[in-house]
Amino acid sequence: MQIMTPEQAENYRFDILDITKVWPHGDFLPIKIGKFVLNWNPTNYFAEVEQAAFNPSNLVPGIGISPAKMLQARVFSYHETYIHRLGPNYHLIPVNAPKHSPENNYQRDGFMRVDANGGSGPNYWPNSFGGPVPDPGFLEPPFEVSGLAGRTPYRYPNDDFVQPGNLYRDVMTDQDREHLMGNIVSHL
Repeated sequence: MQIMTPEQAENYRFDILDITKVWPHGDFLPIKIGKFVLNWNPTNYFAEVEQAAFNPSNLVPGIGISPAKMLQARVFSYHETYIHRLGPNYHLIPVNAPKHSPENNYQRDGFMRVDANGGSGPNYWPNSFGGPVPDPGFLEPPFEVSGLAGRTPYRYPNDDFVQPGNLYRDVMTDQDREHLMGNIVSHL
């Protein structure tokens, strides 16, 4: 992973949330935080793969969602997609369910309900039945917002040719460049 402070982001030479840009490793050294090991195949492909719902809005407490436009769109659309594809209770399907803490909410009924459906408890909050309550300790961390809001043309001093040029000249091998040209020509 790479980490940039808000102060560094404010005056960086290009828009750090532009998905066509890569943060140069010389400016922000990659930090190894762990290893993702794929060491077994699913035993039930449908239950473990087809019903999986990887949603960027499922965050570890204390981590907030950045204002990146692509991430913001995915936070909304992935959840809606899973409701359509797997049902309103997709979070209860074992492959998507929290492993160490049950989800406490007031959602009832609907297909893919695989638990006791809240029993005889209420389906609203606040209530006098001792049901789950929002925990303010899990709110997103606040972030500074400043400036004028409005619909304006996107303007940022980006040079959209520096990074692709550096990739082509400095990172790619002769074989990589040959493959790139071959792919472009064959698709044209």
